[in-house]
Amino acid sequence: MTVEVGKKVPAFKIPATGDQTISLSSLKGKNIVIYFYPKDNTPGCTTEGQDFRDSMAKFKRQNCVILGVSRDTLRTHENFKAKHKFPFELLADTEEELCNLFDVIKLKNLYGKKHLGIERSTFLLNDKGVLKQEWRKVKVKEHVDEVLKAVKTLNKESKK
Repeated sequence: MTVEVGKKVPAFKIPATGDQTISLSSLKGKNIVIYFYPKDNTPGCTTEGQDFRDSMAKFKRQNCVILGVSRDTLRTHENFKAKHKFPFELLADTEEELCNLFDVIKLKNLYGKKHLGIERSTFLLNDKGVLKQEWRKVKVKEHVDEVLKAVKTLNKESKK
């Protein structure tokens, strides 16, 4: 089963930084941005995390939680989060449960070698857990601004 825009995202529970387990139900009433990235401490992933970090106050004003997801372990997540002072949790999807739910594992080609890896993707859920928008094959530059704009639009629509 994979997620679809306009449909409620199935319940999930994933280990997260800060010695937590994050579930979809625990975030009810908040907009949620879930961004999938290939690997902790790589240049693109670091930049993307820093961009979300630097815009965190704007997302909070929009009643929005940010969650970063990769297949890295909690230990590497904790180090990555601390090193870059990320004010949001990172989810350790070592079993690829969320990756499969959101269908982000793709065949990638790195220096002529093919391997399965996370395709950089972002998903926006509304305060009821419904998937409202998705970005696939994300380019890091200006992506966070685009996501923030979508969250603001979502809030305006829900007030109507």
